[in-house]
Amino acid sequence: MRFNFLRKRVGWVDDKKMMRCQTAWVTIAATDFDRLLEFYRQFLQQDPQLLLPNVYAEFRLPGLKLGIFKPKTSHQSEFQAPEHSAMSLCLEVEDLDTAIAQLEAIAAPPLGEIIVATHGREIYAYDPEGNRLILHQTI
Repeated sequence: MRFNFLRKRVGWVDDKKMMRCQTAWVTIAATDFDRLLEFYRQFLQQDPQLLLPNVYAEFRLPGLKLGIFKPKTSHQSEFQAPEHSAMSLCLEVEDLDTAIAQLEAIAAPPLGEIIVATHGREIYAYDPEGNRLILHQTI
């Protein structure tokens, strides 16, 4: 086959040797596990599907599993400044105003004004650990 040389040259591997991802999820480190767990429990209006107290909790959302974990003491320094992270947890919501009201009801009001762009309306908020949330509504 004509592409065999290219595959070997650039380091491609045969399909049967490729890593195949079965599932993916996002995890958030929590220095105050109970506080962050309660925030997401109230905000998402659901209990975690999996809960190992003070160790790990997992929420199931459409198309995403969201895990919350307490880092071991030896690794806590790796998670000291989430407010400087380039990552955001983006949630597509049916009604942005309802989502904002939900954040306000749990004492976590969004920062700033609603941003209107060609792809929809969105607003930024932060969870109690300083992780950025982007709430988005398609228009």
